[in-house]
Amino acid sequence: MSAKLENLIKNKKAKVAVIGLGYVGLPTAVEIAKAGYKVFGIDVKKQRVEAVNSGKSYILDVSPKELKEIVKSKKLIAFDNHQLLKKADIILICVPTPLDDHKNPDISYILSTTKEIAKHLRRGQLVILESSTYPETTKKVILPELEKTGLKTGKDFFLAHCPERIDPGNEKYRLKDVPRVIGGITKECTRLAAEFYRNFIKAPIYPLSSSTAAEMTKILENTFRLVNISMINELSLLAGRMGVDIWEVIEAAKTKPYGFMPFYPSPKVAGHCIPLTPFFLKYTAEGYNFWTRFIDLAGEINEQMPHYIMTKVIWVLNLKAKPVRGTKVLVWGVSYKKDIGDTRESAAFDIIADLIRKGAKIDYFDPFVEKFTVEHRILKNKAALKSISYSASKIKEYDLILILTDHSGFDYEKLARGAKLVIDTRNAIKSRKHKNVFRL
Repeated sequence: MSAKLENLIKNKKAKVAVIGLGYVGLPTAVEIAKAGYKVFGIDVKKQRVEAVNSGKSYILDVSPKELKEIVKSKKLIAFDNHQLLKKADIILICVPTPLDDHKNPDISYILSTTKEIAKHLRRGQLVILESSTYPETTKKVILPELEKTGLKTGKDFFLAHCPERIDPGNEKYRLKDVPRVIGGITKECTRLAAEFYRNFIKAPIYPLSSSTAAEMTKILENTFRLVNISMINELSLLAGRMGVDIWEVIEAAKTKPYGFMPFYPSPKVAGHCIPLTPFFLKYTAEGYNFWTRFIDLAGEINEQMPHYIMTKVIWVLNLKAKPVRGTKVLVWGVSYKKDIGDTRESAAFDIIADLIRKGAKIDYFDPFVEKFTVEHRILKNKAALKSISYSASKIKEYDLILILTDHSGFDYEKLARGAKLVIDTRNAIKSRKHKNVFRL
């Protein structure tokens, strides 16, 4: 079985199914198709399927031109059902893995997808989980479900985990340029999966001893960032009380050529991975009667940051004898980081909802996000907003500009000169001469 599959992989005759055509799945499907494989894209959202088959990209990391060329070549075809799984030699699972309201991992998408795969599983197939998840998911959730078919992993089919490492909007490190780690249920599972990835990833591929080691690798990467960003956020709060410019301190610390890595304050650690996956490890650890205190503390600090920003808003307006109620506030940027349209876990959701609850008159500007809907958890009411058209003269209409995302291509010094008050959470305004600018 493995020899036949290996031959299909090497000759690029293997048919590949990518389940989930979102931020991970679509770029992955495109890259595999560009390498010469026939790809079946599968997504339950019909609008995504229609967009892909029309060559219309809805993901920043996939250009419309690139997608159109691949679709035209018939190397990538999208479907809204799982029937093509039986024809696939390799199946990639790229579905979402959110947290529930109690910050426990919700793997319902992985489980439902696995059950669909099991319906069509046949001998000689390789199944790879790319979705971020808690350690032991591949071994204890996916494997048992697939082996209910009577087929045995490592003999009849092959199963591995290769955690995605996509950084939306990163022009330097695209999908094919980032090294990948792979861990299979058996050595042969790992070997075959690694052989496949070497055909469309230019960077090195690192085989690991197990799928659990691969799952832990992803969580370590994200926990490292969550803990360190939360640490610098906490220090920024202390520095604010002391009257110290935390941004100056970070730049000074960067001059040390060893033993220091800079992290920067933010209104909230956001995106899909960093604020979520560390809690996958917390969930697993509790099953071993172990408590991940650094993760708990980092999560607590991170969740407090929007509240701190609101406190800053109230304090700054108070300097001008203004209440929040009735004040015109322009939120500058609602995506979770600059130069992309991704709003997942963005601080803007909490902050805008709280500003509305307190009676502020809210507009937002974001060249990457045309529409933005917030729902307040207490009032349970929704507000559908639309980005304003930016002009320098329009800035003067607002009592306060709140910079949450520092998109490139704007003159922030000019913004500071034209605004009445600015709260800059990203150090977008470099000059320290503006008396109307306040920082995180």
